[in-house]
Amino acid sequence: MKLLKSASLQILLAIGAGIAIGHYYPDFGQSLKPFGDAFIKGIKMLVGPIIFCTVVTGIAGMSDMKKAGKTGAYALLYFEVMSVIALLLGLAAAHLLLPGVGMNIDPGSLDIKSVAQYVGPGKMPTATDFFLNLIPSTFVEAFARGELLQVLLVSVLFGYGLQLSGGQQTALFGMIETATKTFLAMINVIMKTAWIGALGAMAFTIGKYGLASLGPLLKLLGSFYLTVGLFILIFLGSLARYCGFSLFKLIGYIKEEVMVVFATASSETALARLMEKLEILGVKKSCVGLVIPTGYTMNLDGSYIFLSLACIFLAQATNTPLTFTQEAILILVLMFTSKGAAAVTGSGFIALAATIGSVGDIPVASVGIILGVYRFISSGMATTNLIGNSVATILIAKWTGELNQEQLKNELQ
Repeated sequence: MKLLKSASLQILLAIGAGIAIGHYYPDFGQSLKPFGDAFIKGIKMLVGPIIFCTVVTGIAGMSDMKKAGKTGAYALLYFEVMSVIALLLGLAAAHLLLPGVGMNIDPGSLDIKSVAQYVGPGKMPTATDFFLNLIPSTFVEAFARGELLQVLLVSVLFGYGLQLSGGQQTALFGMIETATKTFLAMINVIMKTAWIGALGAMAFTIGKYGLASLGPLLKLLGSFYLTVGLFILIFLGSLARYCGFSLFKLIGYIKEEVMVVFATASSETALARLMEKLEILGVKKSCVGLVIPTGYTMNLDGSYIFLSLACIFLAQATNTPLTFTQEAILILVLMFTSKGAAAVTGSGFIALAATIGSVGDIPVASVGIILGVYRFISSGMATTNLIGNSVATILIAKWTGELNQEQLKNELQ
């Protein structure tokens, strides 16, 4: 009985039950979708306030404001380097594993209607739109829209202002610290229903798409999971060793968050709890508050691998030859489109369609080929993004002197 009280086991059993329900009772499985949606909405409801409180108290409590600028600079540099590595890894995997070769899909037989919602004017923001979108029209709009970068900008400015007004000595600082504890307590209450959300999300996915839908695209699915697996083990594992901890122990430490993210295909469901756990590991609150929200928009390793892999897969599937120059252009375009669509619903297809459309060689309608397995791929993308941002935060904290190495060692022993 004590074992059944484990949140990790509850979520694992719920995922298994969801798969079984979706497979044997697909209609009933699809009807459970509201349970998954409700859980995700409940978590997202508190993400903005928690980021605000964490960042504000972190910055307002700092004695050296240059430290925040240094942390942000290191984070952006790291994110860009890892973006290139992940995109190139996806590209290499497509050429080595050849997941689309032999499909011989006739571009003329493709129906653009299946991907119409992801294609067309207004689906992808321009560079100007992206940067202007960082600034909310009003203070509360950032929280109302749930835009992470807008919330982060407002939080940094508010934290800086509070620091200039007295920082930890002000009554407002104490109130925000109390609010932080309250919001985290609310998250912990919602997380007790994580198994219900996981069951509903998984039952819907299997019920709607079915395990049989994986057959024709099993090679693409296998190529993707093999690539992200190697990325996690080799690249992230090496960074973890450099920081002095075992990646497997870190994953074990955040196993509940990993399982919830995999089941719901939404990394935001673990954002608040991840921030809390990273602080327990010895990362300073100011570093966690800056790196995690930014990383959730700009450090999407799993998404980058999928996008470059998918572009070459679609070229192979439709027998579209690409030169070295065309592939280089694809990577350059993906560097922007992958970030520009990070916070938009259906971002994977929007970024994919926008990239293919701008290069103009691969048929845009071919994006519909992977529509049936995208939900299964998105679980892997979200999970990889979660693990990648966890490692990134610890690494950047080490670089900037905001990591308690002894505390990290004790928590992950």
